Amino acid sequence: MTTIGAFTSLPAARKKSSRPSRKPALLVSVVVPAYNEEPNLRFLYEHLDAVFATLDESLELIIVDDGSTDKTRALLERLHAEDSRVKGIFLSRNFGQAPALSAGIQAASGDAVVVMDADGQDPPEIIPALIAKWKEGYEVIGGRRSNREADPWSKRMSAYIWYRVMRLLVGWEMPMDTGEFRLIDRKVADVFCACPQLHRLVRTLTSWPGFRQTTVDYVHAKRHAGVTKYTFRASLRLAIMSITGFSLVPLRVAFGLGALAMLFALIACAAIIAPIFAGKPVNLLALAVAGLWLFGGAQCILLGIVGEYVGRTYIEAQQRPLYVIRDRIGFEDDRYGVRER
Repeated sequence: MTTIGAFTSLPAARKKSSRPSRKPALLVSVVVPAYNEEPNLRFLYEHLDAVFATLDESLELIIVDDGSTDKTRALLERLHAEDSRVKGIFLSRNFGQAPALSAGIQAASGDAVVVMDADGQDPPEIIPALIAKWKEGYEVIGGRRSNREADPWSKRMSAYIWYRVMRLLVGWEMPMDTGEFRLIDRKVADVFCACPQLHRLVRTLTSWPGFRQTTVDYVHAKRHAGVTKYTFRASLRLAIMSITGFSLVPLRVAFGLGALAMLFALIACAAIIAPIFAGKPVNLLALAVAGLWLFGGAQCILLGIVGEYVGRTYIEAQQRPLYVIRDRIGFEDDRYGVRER
């Protein structure tokens, strides 16, 4: 560093250019989780490249390899060698979609972040519409699935029910039928990264802060290649996690169910005991069975709900990292490590 003391002269001031300064292009980070998605990644990259070639915004493509066992890493290295805008994060094992997305959002440096899947069901051609809504002042723009004919009816029905139950339980405005495909503003991404919870869902945790939200309709297409990683069991686990992670209503419902079970037990007992006033014998076996069924069922429901919350509290108290990074490519530090809580 140079210190100026008693100086004799200073460089002549530069003349201000009459040419207006050009505003730097906004950067949009596209975060894509990938678990054995080698057949889809180049297809996705080529579509994103074509879409951003028509936009004023710059692209940063962050693909998070969530412990893939195929040749996803080799393909990512080739894509990065061909285009420096492509960056890769390699997790040490398969942590799941939400941690993989969190790793990508944490590393994103864009003015806005687009979250999408690698399978081609989230069309990159919708991104200009998301950006247009962002420029209108919206800070969370979800892609709303207006047509899900590519999905089986059971998945469509369960998704329809889940969204309406979640909106009823969480207590804040949550866009319907949006999935993870969305654009979030930088400030929303910062709030998301500041949340330390392990059990998370991007669509709910980005809606929770309460920024301006809207949706853009699109057709949920068929996968470009491969098979879906979302089995019925995974979807059910996701639904339970999202409800217990963002709402206390099930605990309150448990209290109501217990009170209702006690009421039915009293009514059943009264109906079984009533013949004694007419001098008729009481069916003690029926009385015992009615009481056991009602009280036993209520207890199982209560214990199951309380156990779900206690289990999540136990896991959160362990303070384990959300994910572990093996290494990265395309970033300045190319570091490895864990997600800070």
